[in-house]
Amino acid sequence: MQRLLIAGACVMVASVIAPHRARIEAQIPSGAETAATPRAGADTILDARTNAVASRLRCPVCQGESIQDSPAELAGQMKDLVREQLASGRSEAQVYEYFTAKYGQWILLEPKAEGINLLVYWLPVAFLAIGAAGLAFAVRKWTRPVQNAPAELP
Repeated sequence: MQRLLIAGACVMVASVIAPHRARIEAQIPSGAETAATPRAGADTILDARTNAVASRLRCPVCQGESIQDSPAELAGQMKDLVREQLASGRSEAQVYEYFTAKYGQWILLEPKAEGINLLVYWLPVAFLAIGAAGLAFAVRKWTRPVQNAPAELP
């Protein structure tokens, strides 16, 4: 009975996957150049640098994702711009400066640790320290033995 259930589950999974696999195989070009074939070394390094920079820039549309992870069209255009700038010889720092000049510090997913942005880094540490001190004070107060007051005579 158990083998029959397992065989039935395998048939169901195969019937769900088969149409998707056929659609994916139809999209892959045949011949020597396929999407899985890596490109020349310089392009691969450029792609890695582009992905590293794009993963640290915020998408203006999604706002919670980097332009690397965002499906928005604007994010794709920004990623292409990052690639063009890196290909033209600009450094990562210059690309970040370009985007911060255009959008402000907000565009960076990790704000620079200077000025008011230091609060982003140090406030959680301060709250944890204050909370730990408060908890230690409360535990000490709760575990202190109760001193019995002398009974008053009537």
